[in-house]
Parts: sequence; structure tokens; C-alpha cells
Amino acid sequence: MKKNKQKQTNIKPYLHQFYRGNMGYLILAILSMLFTTATALMTSWLLQQFIDLLGDAYTGFSLPMLLGFAGVAVALLLVSCGLEYVSEPRFLAKAVLQYRDHVFSALAKKGIAAFSGENTAAYISALSNDVNSIETGYLSNLFVIVQQTMLFVGALAMMFYNSPLLTVISIAIATLPLAAAMLTGGLVAQAEKKVSDANETYMSTLRDALAGFSVVKAFRAEKQICRLFLRDAKAVADAKERKNKRSIVVGACASLAGYLLQIGIFLIGVYLALSGGAISAGTVLLFVQLLNYVISPVGAIPKAIAECRASRALIAKLADSLEKNVREEGAEEKRTLTQGITASGLCFAYEEDKPVLHDLSFRFEAGKSYCLVGSSGSGKSTLLDLLMASHHGYTGSIRYDDTELSDISSESLYEMVSVIQQNVFIFNASIRDNITMFSDFPRAAVDSAIEMSGLGALIRERGEDYLCGENGCGLSGGEKQRVAIARSLLKNSQVLLVDEATAALDPQMASQVTSSILNLQGITRIMVTHALEEPLLRQYDCILTLKNGRITEYGTFDALMARKEYFYSLFTVSQA
Repeated sequence: MKKNKQKQTNIKPYLHQFYRGNMGYLILAILSMLFTTATALMTSWLLQQFIDLLGDAYTGFSLPMLLGFAGVAVALLLVSCGLEYVSEPRFLAKAVLQYRDHVFSALAKKGIAAFSGENTAAYISALSNDVNSIETGYLSNLFVIVQQTMLFVGALAMMFYNSPLLTVISIAIATLPLAAAMLTGGLVAQAEKKVSDANETYMSTLRDALAGFSVVKAFRAEKQICRLFLRDAKAVADAKERKNKRSIVVGACASLAGYLLQIGIFLIGVYLALSGGAISAGTVLLFVQLLNYVISPVGAIPKAIAECRASRALIAKLADSLEKNVREEGAEEKRTLTQGITASGLCFAYEEDKPVLHDLSFRFEAGKSYCLVGSSGSGKSTLLDLLMASHHGYTGSIRYDDTELSDISSESLYEMVSVIQQNVFIFNASIRDNITMFSDFPRAAVDSAIEMSGLGALIRERGEDYLCGENGCGLSGGEKQRVAIARSLLKNSQVLLVDEATAALDPQMASQVTSSILNLQGITRIMVTHALEEPLLRQYDCILTLKNGRITEYGTFDALMARKEYFYSLFTVSQA
């Protein structure tokens, strides 16, 4: 019970998006349904009056009067159609748009390294397949539930007015089958969640197959990848089949309720009409007509409620995912670094009992340049990630000047710090948009970043408006790397973290770009590299050597070479 209550609380902000600024359209849609219900009930009443009038029973209304009421019914129907036209489609479109926007905004609040341990296919599925299911299963069914409830209540009220006894019998007959339909509704919610889970796996396989297509072809693994694709596609099909079967079970229970209700009431109505004239022939036909408005809700409402519950389960599942890996940040604003970054007793592990950093302590002074060297797995990239607040769960402290990293707001931290990584993502946009990240910068600043990153020749050849393609497929690896470097240089942050940024560049261009970064003034630069080139290493203010998650030594190039310890060995081997 407590867990369900928590889930209910978690999805409230998501449900709120459907109605935020959207209540006007919802009210108009409800008015439309009200007029539709009034038209349907008036039509049933007119049928009763016409039948009794034909049978010479006193109705109190003449034929012209009834024709006038028929005209009113037509007018109500036209008004209803007009209101539905302007309200329901707009309500659905705005509700889905606001929901998607809220979900993506929540997704953007996750930590930088959130997706290193999460499956992005889950969010792709949630923002595509699941949103479609929510639109039809939750939002559209809200209209179904309201409309059918109006018909149900209105029909029962009219039935009770004409024959309380027959109405009570109708309710009694419908109770047990209706209860059975409601109880089976939970089966659909469970099945809908399994469809969503299967879709996640399918999306993940599809994404991997397309992203790794060159590897598949190189290793002639087409049959194997097709087999994996078919397996996951079949899992989706099977999950949908089970869900559809459960929906049929729910619908069958509801249909049984309607069938028993219709047959039972018809027989009892005929009996009452023939056994003493307690009701007229018109009233019997009225009940038969109104039964459609009782049977339809009995069949539709349980199914709609079950689909709503299934959709809420999808929303709850997404809400739980979005609550994970969100950076726990403070509210302190800090946009400049005047003293430096201090790591004290820093320990971190991705997995318990497998530490990556061990009691690491060091002070990076503001405005200076630092080089992190060491073998693979020594903790260099992890240290940069921690300085960028990409991971939480470390022990010790990281301070920007005198402010603890966890106390700094994400907005001010990401404004103060930039990172250039080896794995570069390029958007399917122009080169300029990829450099500026769709923001406005002075022309001179953009030109300077382009030249410093070595992009000048590419821009002159292809132009700033050249479309880079999906994940930069129109650029070479080196060109993508230069775009990433220009992107960070243009941001002009106080701190620049560089993780093997020049690995994809040729030696001459790598040396040129590294020198450009080292020549920057007033910026704290911390760079990870495997390329141990003496001319570049001599330009750093300090070189830190990491081994097994510890700083073994640090100093200038000449000082470390004179010591002839671990750095000396790394450098000597690299020159062989």
C-alpha cells in the first residue's frame, strides 16, 4: 500500500501536464459530451412518445410539438459536433506536447554520466511508443469514461422515472458481471507494462544493430544480428498478443454483463406490459433503447478504466526511471575560480569493493595547466568525471576555491567548467550550430575558436552551413574532434577538462591544437593524454602521474625525468 501511494505521488507532476493551461478545452469537450448525451436521451424519449401516440395512448404532446422537439435534438447535435471539433483534438495535442516537454526537461536534469549505466532505449520507448499508448489508453479513454458515465446515469435516471421496479431489477442483474469485469481490469495494466519492457529491449537491439552496422558487416554477423532482432521483435509481438488477449477477456466480461442485462430486462419488461399494463408498449421500447446506453457503458467503462490503469503504470515506470541518477546539487552560485580546485582524500568505486581512486589528494591552482598521465585504468578519466560532478557516491571532498562541489548548483558549475572528451557527439545540424550549440556568439569569438581548433580549412572548403549528418557521419573522426574542441573553446569557461581530445587527430594537428589550449590565459586546464611528446609536456605547469588510482608523483617535465621513477619509465617506453 505504501509503495503504491509513493507511485501515486511520483506521477502527479506528470499527470498535471495534461491539464496545465488546458482546462478550457477540457470543459468545452465535456460540454460537447453533455449535449451529445442530451441528444441521445431526447431521441429515446421521442421514440417512446411517437410509439405511444401511434397506439392512441395519451402522451400530452401533439405531433407538431414532437417534431419541434426533434428539431431541438438536431440543433443540440450540431452544437455538440462543433464543440468537439474545436476542443478534443486541441486538448489531446496540447496535453501530449506538455507531457513530452516535461519528461524531456526532467531527463535533461540527470547527471552527465547518467546514461553510462542506463539504457537510453527505455527513454526512446517512453517518449514514442509509451506516449502513443498513454494518449489512447489514458487521455482518449477519459473522454470515453465521461461520455459513457453521462449516458449511463442519464439512461438510468430516465428508466427510474418511467419504472422504478424495472430499473432496480436492471441494476441487480448487471452487478455481478460488472464486478467481474472490474476485477479483471488489473490484468491489462500488467500486460501493458510487459509490452513497454519488451519495447525497450527491442529499441536497444535496433539501436545497437544500426550503430554497430560496420562491425556486423566486418565480422559477417548478419545472421546472428538478424536472429537477435527477430527474437526481440517476437518478444514485443508476444507481449502485445498477451495484452490483447487480456483486453478481450475484460471486454468479454463486460459484454456478458450487457447481454444478461438486455435479455433479462427485455423479458421482464414484456411480462410487466402483458400482465396488467403496468407499463406501456412505448415504455418497453424506451427501456430497450435506453438499455443500449446502459449496456454500452457496462462494456466500455471497465475496459477504459483498465487501459487508464495500464497507462498510469507506464507513467509511474517512467517517473521512477527519471528519479535515478539526478545530481544532488546545492543552490550556491559560483561562476569564477580564483584560487583553485582541491581534491582531499578522494575515493571512488563504480562497483563495491573495486575502488578506482584511493585517497587521492591534490590542489589544481587556478589559471595553470596540468597533465594527467598513466596507464589505462589508472583513474585519469574518472578523476575528470568527478571534477565535472558526473558521478556521486565518492568519499572525501572536492572544492572549487572554498566551496564544496555538492553545494554548487548545476547551472553555475556547467557554466564554469567545460569538458572535451574523446568520444564526441555531433548533432545533425550545421557545423556552426554544432560549434555554438545553437546559441548566439559574437562573430569574432566564433572565428577565433574555429582557427584555434584547426577547423579553418574545413570551414573554407565546405562552409559553416554544411550539414554534419546523424552523429557527424558527414565528418571524419578528426573533424568531429576539432568541432568539439572549438565548442569548448568558444564557451570560454574558467576550467577546461580535456580527456584524450586529440587522439583522433594526426600528430601535427594534435600538437597544434594542444599548444593552442596550453596558450590560453586565465583558464585552469587539466588534460588527460597518452601521447607523451616532450615539446608538449614541457609546456605544462605540472604533470601528475597516476597508478592504480593514486598519484605517485607530480612536477614539471624536467623534475620528473630527473627523478627517474614511474613517469621516467612511461616516457622512455613511449619513445621506443
